[in-house]
Amino acid sequence: MDELTVQDPQPLATQASRVPFPQGRGCPYHPPAGYAPLRDSVPLGKVTLYDGRSAWAVTGHALARELLTDPRLSCDRTRPGFPAPSRQFAEVRSQGVPLISVDDPEHHAQRRLLIPHFTLQRSASMRPRIERIVDRLLDAMEQQGPPAELISSFALPMPSMVICALLGVPYDDHEFFETCAQRLLSGQTVDEVAGARKELEEYMGELIDRKRREPGDGLLDDLMRPDAPAEPPSRDALIALSGMLLAAGHETTANMISLGTFTLLNHPGQLAALRAKKTSMDVVVEELLRYLSVPNGMLRVAVEDIEVADHTIRAGEGVVFVTSLINRDGSVFTRPDTLDGERSARHHLAFGFGVHQCLGQNLARLELEVALRGLFERFPDLRLAVPAEEIRSKPAIATVEGLLELPVAW
Repeated sequence: MDELTVQDPQPLATQASRVPFPQGRGCPYHPPAGYAPLRDSVPLGKVTLYDGRSAWAVTGHALARELLTDPRLSCDRTRPGFPAPSRQFAEVRSQGVPLISVDDPEHHAQRRLLIPHFTLQRSASMRPRIERIVDRLLDAMEQQGPPAELISSFALPMPSMVICALLGVPYDDHEFFETCAQRLLSGQTVDEVAGARKELEEYMGELIDRKRREPGDGLLDDLMRPDAPAEPPSRDALIALSGMLLAAGHETTANMISLGTFTLLNHPGQLAALRAKKTSMDVVVEELLRYLSVPNGMLRVAVEDIEVADHTIRAGEGVVFVTSLINRDGSVFTRPDTLDGERSARHHLAFGFGVHQCLGQNLARLELEVALRGLFERFPDLRLAVPAEEIRSKPAIATVEGLLELPVAW
């Protein structure tokens, strides 16, 4: 499972017919083998989307950094030509997502509202609360006894409970919140996802109304304070921001916890060094972020012609940043297909780059560090409960890479 098959190089001109995007992973922690031709066309190739349309594929680290800061590329998914990686995405493309799918100046205004709540210091202040959440979930796993399904018992509820604490959702409501979040993020049909979104929006609207009457402790309360630095957002804007924070901060972290656990269990030498404290959990987390590249790809559309890498990206053409290949660029990362717990990988692009770089990256790093440390310290004999070959990855249509289930024992 550690080996990545690289196929023969293909000219850029043939790639639109050769490389579909996205593709499912054969090995959960390696890029799809079918992306091999793209690795041979670094830094720029072409892919074919589900509907037969082609899009530019950015695969080089330096070019990705350059283009992710180029204002001629738009995040607005309602623009003609914006790349849709799946039919499900295309069907909901008209529904804007705050922060993620808006451009400046609207993006800057939304980001400015939230930045004070995601600083390194603010995130660090949540460590004791996150540690309590992790301990509570691990206590329940231990009491139930092995085997356990790690995603449903730990990896999924943990970031959901952190988001609850961050937003100021009462703990008594966390089960509804988690169930709704799971349906929203893992629903199999557009109707199922739409139903979960409606329920969540109704709940958040009621919660916001309660908080206006009786302020509490949380990000939503802070944003609604009359003396807040910026004008308080409208009720609808607060509901939309809450949904964005749930989707952006919950699914990626949940998948990183489960996939990171699976990857370490399949790299016993790296895990032994971590357990013996020969490597630092902080450094290992950065390497896992690079190595796993959980976001399936960052999507943009050109609003003007862009001359780059001896090619012209025309206005109206879609651009896909293939994160799993960008973070395996051999000109930047030595032995890129090797998990190296001693590597300095902080310059990976798992959180994006430029003005749209993930706002919650400090909190995400903290959650991963606390979750993985707590898991392996509590269960020093943690192991897979089934052969590694039986662990299934999410289907190719998923926007975030991950596992469907992760049975473990100890």
